Amino acid sequence: MARPVLSTYRLQLRGADSGFAFTFADAENLLDYFDALGISHLYLSPIMTAVHGSTHGYDVVDPTTVSAELGGAPGLARLSAAARARGIGLIIDIVPNHVGVQRPEQNPWWWDVLKHGRSSRYAAFFDIDWGLGDGRIILPVLGSDDDVADLAVDGESLRLGDLVFPIAPGTGAGSGAQVHDRQHYRLVGWRNGSCGYRRFFSITSLAGLRQEDRAVFDAWHVELVRWFDAGLVDGVRVDHPDGLSDPRGYLEWLRELAGPDAWIVVEKILAVDESLDPSLPVAGSTGYDALREIGGLFIDPNGEPALTELCETAGIDYRAMPALLAEQKEIAAAETLGSELARLCRCVASATGADHPLLADAIVTLLGHIGVYRSDYRGSGALLPVALAHTHAQRPELDEPLALLAAAIAGDREAREAGVRLQQLCGAVTAKATEDCMFYRDARLVSLNEVGGNPQHFGVGSAESHHRAATRAHRWPHTMITLSTHDTKRGEDVRARIGVLSQVPSLWAEFVARWESRTPSRDLTTGLFLWQNIFGVWPLDGRVTTALRERLHAYAEKAAREADRRTSWHDPDAAFEGALHQWLDDILDGPIAQELTQFVAELAPHIESDILGQKLLSLTVPGVPDVYQGTELCDDSLVDPDNRRAVDYDARRAALESLHHPKMRVVAAALQMRRARPDSFLHGGYHPVLAAGPASEHVVAFRRGDDVMVAVSRWTVRLQGTGWGDTVVTLPPGTWSDALSGVRHSGPVRAVDLFAELPVVLLERVDD
Repeated sequence: MARPVLSTYRLQLRGADSGFAFTFADAENLLDYFDALGISHLYLSPIMTAVHGSTHGYDVVDPTTVSAELGGAPGLARLSAAARARGIGLIIDIVPNHVGVQRPEQNPWWWDVLKHGRSSRYAAFFDIDWGLGDGRIILPVLGSDDDVADLAVDGESLRLGDLVFPIAPGTGAGSGAQVHDRQHYRLVGWRNGSCGYRRFFSITSLAGLRQEDRAVFDAWHVELVRWFDAGLVDGVRVDHPDGLSDPRGYLEWLRELAGPDAWIVVEKILAVDESLDPSLPVAGSTGYDALREIGGLFIDPNGEPALTELCETAGIDYRAMPALLAEQKEIAAAETLGSELARLCRCVASATGADHPLLADAIVTLLGHIGVYRSDYRGSGALLPVALAHTHAQRPELDEPLALLAAAIAGDREAREAGVRLQQLCGAVTAKATEDCMFYRDARLVSLNEVGGNPQHFGVGSAESHHRAATRAHRWPHTMITLSTHDTKRGEDVRARIGVLSQVPSLWAEFVARWESRTPSRDLTTGLFLWQNIFGVWPLDGRVTTALRERLHAYAEKAAREADRRTSWHDPDAAFEGALHQWLDDILDGPIAQELTQFVAELAPHIESDILGQKLLSLTVPGVPDVYQGTELCDDSLVDPDNRRAVDYDARRAALESLHHPKMRVVAAALQMRRARPDSFLHGGYHPVLAAGPASEHVVAFRRGDDVMVAVSRWTVRLQGTGWGDTVVTLPPGTWSDALSGVRHSGPVRAVDLFAELPVVLLERVDD
């Protein structure tokens, strides 16, 4: 029987060759700390053997073994046993959609396929486009097609620099180029536009797997079966199920394998108006939807007009953002994912026996009208026909190729491939256009530019929040709740700080205007985006360390390339990037730095209020909260790899012992209360508690069960002028003690008294 999952703590494991180590043994040495903190389960990043030196583990090369760099199977067993002795379970992140192929010699399945082609026992494991070109696997790994001439034969391998590829038996005579021409693969330049296998999004080093084949599923999950049979783990987090051919079918097999008690959550990125398919045999999602809702509660809607106006000073019509997103989806489909689009078009032609010169154009335009990652889940049946209708209304000349596509995906078995490839392409297009582009272009309030978010929705009202939480308590009471992940664009505390700008939009606009007049950015749109991120991580003491400088430079370069406006990953503009770096140094070394420090100091109480408020909500609303490594104290992480830096656990041990740090107080109190009162949090429902009085909109409160109540304050900048006045929160009957301050309350309580010590309260009923 699996231990009930009350809370999780996410650990990013890595071997020594990744820059610094954090292994099973390191996690085992911290078990006493995690136990004292109050968590019920450690939630580990992928632990199967990945590319040597991997910093994240999502590039698995051998799913049948536990990474030796992390401690191997013995290390996992020791960690599990030691954790179990303390009543702590393990949750493992698994990556069934793809494997790492950047170093073919490290991936035995991929190496065998490259060596033996279609006769390989693993040929059906990968989603290979055998019909492309001359029937060889196209590998876009060279600088240019001409690099084939530089290939060298080295025993049974072909080499070019660090690249190593196998030679098929009996084909090794002659020059490197001659031998290459006899292989089951063909190496081409990465700019060629062709790829012979389905990728994870557009990442050539990650090749898609065919988990819909039971033989593939069984071979890939052999180690997972061992974990569950041996009682080593209590559940799994499934990475990107939308990339699979049949997510539902896969999850049904996984549930059968793991058993009815295993906790399974899926990384499903939901649109604002999309719900998780209730028929999936899982506990829920990984919490991006909750992240948007919780953070959105602290965005002041009064700030929208001024921040929109500031954004538009860069010449952007903000009302055109949805159209720009659709345009970026079309570019992603036609260019970045052109190989996948071409394969889908061939699939449609094969299924229907017909073709059309505008078929690719029709598919590209259609994808621009689909607002979700995948539209074939149960309950999503209306999304695709509505998108078809919108596409036809916008471009009537595409009616015939759209009809061809509809014919190809209609029916069952024969049409399955076309429909599946459309859905897989849709998810990749949505991710590339939204997360990897538009979230780096939209400069209105960048804390909204988050995975699972929609910057067009300026915050979340209390009515929406209460309703969604109550619905989650009823339908998905064991789903994951998170604020930070390895994929978030900014850490939770950086988002909270930036969100405070919604409370002082005019003041922020004045500061930016003054800074731009003295140190103008090389591109105003880029500048407006980066100003908020610089503010988001600016140190309270104003001390610009070498590490902070390096982190900001790395982030600025990545953000500008992801935005793909003035520079890009494929075609970096050295002059623009050099000017960008100089601009950043001018800020860090000039008088603006002191003004930033003063500005952050002025807002510090309001920043802390929102940091504590969203953290307490994440730990107490319906669902199972996850604490991303290190975020029990304030964290200034930006996007990966910045959010995978080493965590100072000595500082966190000290903070837990003293409980002087308010965020640590909140995290420890909430986790320990969850452990002490599991029924209230797992089965206690969600009951909004409404404040009354002139400042009632500044309070968000609710009850869990009959013995836990939470209240947080928000938009505290506006309270400076008016105060709480006669605002009152009426507590349920009984005597209630604040786990954070020890103060007891009962009956109607004035908000000024309720929040006298901290801007948040965690109450437990202490009478009989």
